[in-house]
Amino acid sequence: MQNVRYMVPVSDSGQTRDLMQTPDDVAVMLRLRGLGWGAKSIARELGISKNTVKSYIRQGGWAVYRTPPRAKALDGLEAWLEKTFHQHGGNADVVRQELARVHGIVVSLRTVERGVKPFREQLAAAAKATVRFETPPGRQLQIDFGSTRVPIGNEVVRVFLFVATLGYSRRPFVAAFAHERQSAWLAGIEGAFHHFGGVPEHVLLDNPKPLVTHHDLQTREVIFNERFLAFTRYWGFTPRACAPYRARTKGKDESGVKYVKRNAIAGRRFASWEDLQAHLAQWTREIADTRVHGTTGERPIDRFERDEIRALRPINGRPPFQQIRELRRRVGSDACVEVDTNAYSVPWRLIGRHVTVQVTDDELIVLDVGQEVARHPVCAARRQRVIDRSHLIGIVGAWSPPPTAAVPPPDHPVPHQQRPLLRPLAEYEAVAGGAW
Repeated sequence: MQNVRYMVPVSDSGQTRDLMQTPDDVAVMLRLRGLGWGAKSIARELGISKNTVKSYIRQGGWAVYRTPPRAKALDGLEAWLEKTFHQHGGNADVVRQELARVHGIVVSLRTVERGVKPFREQLAAAAKATVRFETPPGRQLQIDFGSTRVPIGNEVVRVFLFVATLGYSRRPFVAAFAHERQSAWLAGIEGAFHHFGGVPEHVLLDNPKPLVTHHDLQTREVIFNERFLAFTRYWGFTPRACAPYRARTKGKDESGVKYVKRNAIAGRRFASWEDLQAHLAQWTREIADTRVHGTTGERPIDRFERDEIRALRPINGRPPFQQIRELRRRVGSDACVEVDTNAYSVPWRLIGRHVTVQVTDDELIVLDVGQEVARHPVCAARRQRVIDRSHLIGIVGAWSPPPTAAVPPPDHPVPHQQRPLLRPLAEYEAVAGGAW
């Protein structure tokens, strides 16, 4: 029998190199072993190590080589990685920084990217998913901002487009701003209310920082900006925030922003900001309101005028919120709140409580837990007392005019100097909890 030698390449130093053996190589080893060859002779014949030959003979044949599992730096942190990855909007580098700060684990960005790969795929799938639902007339208004670059005059300007869309009729409102700060959001919402002639029950928004202070991904707890909450109370609507990273649940308005960019803005030049605003108003009136909507199959203006306009709460000439000052005041022991050095009465049972005071140019309104408890004309003078005697019934000022005197109308404030005290001063002090 002719001997056949099975060799592998040798290194420059003349030493054989152990390479992973093929099934045919292993079959040769076993055949030579069956002929009575020793492991050392087989290794020398094939140019591999004796231990390799012994290993294959011991296992009785060829087997797939498996790399032994190794401990990874991110093992056991899967839940934390997923939460942190979503919290920071899919930014792997921020996750890497948080990993070092919170857990003291310093790894490369590539390691973190491999660790969050499945979560990135979930984030991409969530961004593509769309939840479509229909709302009854007057129930919901969806709002959003988008930005684009527009030639205005002799320069290209970044313009922020506020788009509001009524959920039922799909009727839109569009306004252009030079920024996306809170004042622009509030002005845009008020502009929409005046454009539609009423206020809906809910306003659905994404999670813009000027309006939403915090939105927890796990608990869905939403903390709105304090001034925005004052704005919602003033207009009487309920704010709703989309789930984080699921802005497409607000798809009607997301599509509206794209529609405005592509149909109303793209390819156009404007002489001034006023020209841009006028164009948007005309485009909304002549194009957006009158097109046949792809989902409803009707013109938005027709659905609005037939079903939705009567479902909105009327504005009734309410002035813009920007003209309103909202203050927090503690009710004093004289059952008054002080604003601009003047004292205004509230029901005496609120003594010691903190209330909200809304001040316009000519009127002052006091709210307790969102409910109106007092309303007064604003006093232009200083260091005056504006008293409604009905607020003091049961403690002071339960004014009983003489039988022959005419009784003033109930809503007629009684000047402080004309209010007789019907009880001893000590009784007032006892009830109020201090010197009157």
